[in-house]
This record gives sequence, C-alpha cells and structure tokens, in this order.
Amino acid sequence: MSYRKEDYICVSAMLRGRELKMLDNSRAERMLEAASFEDAAKVLADCGYPDLSQLRASEIDAVLAERRNGIFAELERMVPDRRLIDVFRMKYDYHNVKAILKGEATGQDVRHLLSGAGRVAPIELQELYREERFGELPPVMAQAMTEARNILARTANPQLSDFVLDKAYFTELRQAATDLNIPFLADYAALLADSVNLRTAVRTRRMGKDSVFLGDVLLEGGTVELRRITAAEDGDALRALYAGKPLEKAAALGAEALEGGSLTAFERACDNAVNAYLKKAKYVGFGAEPVAAYLAAVEEEITAIRMMLAGRLAGVSPDVIRERMRDLYA
Repeated sequence: MSYRKEDYICVSAMLRGRELKMLDNSRAERMLEAASFEDAAKVLADCGYPDLSQLRASEIDAVLAERRNGIFAELERMVPDRRLIDVFRMKYDYHNVKAILKGEATGQDVRHLLSGAGRVAPIELQELYREERFGELPPVMAQAMTEARNILARTANPQLSDFVLDKAYFTELRQAATDLNIPFLADYAALLADSVNLRTAVRTRRMGKDSVFLGDVLLEGGTVELRRITAAEDGDALRALYAGKPLEKAAALGAEALEGGSLTAFERACDNAVNAYLKKAKYVGFGAEPVAAYLAAVEEEITAIRMMLAGRLAGVSPDVIRERMRDLYA
C-alpha cells in the first residue's frame, strides 16, 4: 500500500482534538503540588482518565496498560495502514520475549510481566515459543528469539540475550519505517538508534568496558557511524560526535556523566531530544506524522503518570519526581 497523506485527514483531525486534553506541564505541576495522592490522581480526570484516587500501584498499572492497549486497537482500526501502529507495538513483543526467555531460564511464572500491547497476544506468544512454531512469528523476531534462547542457555547471561533482541527490534523498526516510506518515521527510528547508542557509549565507558565490547552492542541505523562512536574514548570526543545534532545537549551531559556527573540528567536529555523531534508534528496539518507523534506522546504521558502517582504513593518528594520527569508533548 502506497502512502498518501490525504488518507489521514480524518484521523489527524480527531487526534488534534485529543491533544488538547493530554497531560501537559501545567497539569503535571498540579499533580506534583497537590496536597495528597488522592488530589493528584483526580487531576487526571481533565485528561479523560477514570478516577484512580482509590487504587493501589498495581491497579493503576493495569488501568494505564488498558488505556494504551485501547488506543492502539482503536487507531489500528482507523488508519489506512496498520503497519504504522505496529511500529509502536513491536517493542512490547520484544519485551515479552525477554520475559518469556528469562522465565524459562529461572523457572518463574512471568505472565504478570507480559504486555498486551504487542503485535502478538502474550498467551499466543508463549504457546508459539513453547511449541517452537517460530514460523508463525515475524521472521526477524523469530530468528532473534531462537538465537537469544541459545545464548541464554549457553551463557546464563540475560544481558547477552537482550543484546540480540534489542538489535532485532531496531532492525524491524528500521525496516518498517523504510517499507512505509514515511520520512518522519524513518528519521524518528534513526534518532531512537542514536539515543540508544549514546546511552550505551556512556554506560559502557563508565563501566570501564573497552571499545570491542562497545562495538558489539551498538545498534545499526543511527546517523552517527558506529566506528566513530567506538573510537570516542573520552567525553570531549563523544560530545563532538553529536555537535549540531538533536542529541547535542544530551551528549554534553553524557560527557559530564563520564566524569561523575548526573546520569539522571543525561538520560532525561536523551528522552527530551526525542520528544522535541516529535513536537515537529504539531506543524503538520495531516498525515502519518500526527498519528505517530500522538502514539509516542501517549507513551510519554503514561510513563509520566505512573512516575508521579507511584512517587506520591511512596511519599517521594515532588522535587525528586520533578527532576526525573521528561518534557511532555502536549
């Protein structure tokens, strides 16, 4: 199916209306400054959420997961090409695969960890894995699942199996953006890869790992060449790689983190760079861009709500929560 912006006029208009009710910085600040957890939760009524003020943390998570799943399912029915929604679903497939593999390795029941937001229903994914019916799964994911399982069985190192699955996820993401032929989405996928690689470089250097290890775990598909990242052995070199790019500020904070600076500020800047890119969709009248940006914004909204409500329930200071908050789309 070829992409036509005009096919997205109706859904774009609908989402523009919904954006007005999304959690924005003003509402988030009201939640942080509210006198109690109950008062903080009630602010969300303005955003179309049910009353969460009497729920426990696990119940709140269930409501938020249901909201995400409902939005995915609704937009899947409305957009001309459901592959656009799959771009945002696929990360949950890989989350579920990681959980299933670790559950098998440890003998634990992981059903409570599985997400219903993926392309494959969790129960079906478990069944296909158990019966080794990998041919019924997306090919890239099926191959990665088999490889990750073998690595985990051989090494008992879940980090190594996760590396395989992360690379497969970004391979699928990049291919989906290419197949859809939507430049906004392709650039989004590249920025995500750049963000992950920058984070990986900073963490790897802080751990004292060498360039060989770093090269093995970096992802293809970003705008910065992998050989240049592995060659950047200090903060100044790393900062120079991202000069003039969306992650310029994040790279500067990453350089500081290599010298003992805040990892929290660095991680926040990485996420904010992605959010700033998505906000460009606000200037696009109609097309796939408003849909993609809205889906990503919903993810950020849910993450922010979970962080604030969990923090308020635990008695965490608003200032501590605030410094971990990402910029919101709305």
